[in-house]
Amino acid sequence: MYNYIIGKVTDMSDGLFVLENNNIGYEIFASNYTLRTLEHADGEVKVYIFYHQKEDGVSLYGFCDKNEKDIFLKLISVSGVGPKGAMAILSNIKPDDLCKVIAKQDLSALSSVKGVGKKTAERLLVELKDKVNVLPLEVLGDIKLENNEMEDACEVLVSLGLTKMEALKLARESYKQGDSAEDIISKSLFLMKK
Repeated sequence: MYNYIIGKVTDMSDGLFVLENNNIGYEIFASNYTLRTLEHADGEVKVYIFYHQKEDGVSLYGFCDKNEKDIFLKLISVSGVGPKGAMAILSNIKPDDLCKVIAKQDLSALSSVKGVGKKTAERLLVELKDKVNVLPLEVLGDIKLENNEMEDACEVLVSLGLTKMEALKLARESYKQGDSAEDIISKSLFLMKK
């Protein structure tokens, strides 16, 4: 229904802020990550919105960037995780770090979030493992591609059905100084057959 709202932050408290647009103050729930970002904003800001309607009312959830909203939508796609639970996770683990936690299948980091039990954490890791694959590799933070050839090779390997993490691992194992993207791809495919 809403994609984003541009306005001025007029009030902020624990877990939410008020965004004024055309003399209307929208009460918007947000993660600590977004609240910290908006705290230093001067003037108008663009806030990405998730509109949630249920029997007892309507809630707006806001995100300072599109990446955080995308991760939020992936979290709530998991059975048993609602918007409030997803916000709790994003308040405790920054979006980029959460992608790393999921990619590395780090159960202890995820289950350490208040309100996320071990079973929910396991379900999140299993169901989101392949969904992290649709996020850009650079979102995974400390994963640096050595060169453009490796980046091109990873893209081709992903198009063949591998996850980004699998493609990166194979490309790194295959890569030798001076290899072209084609060299990396053929060596990676050879490694896959082993």
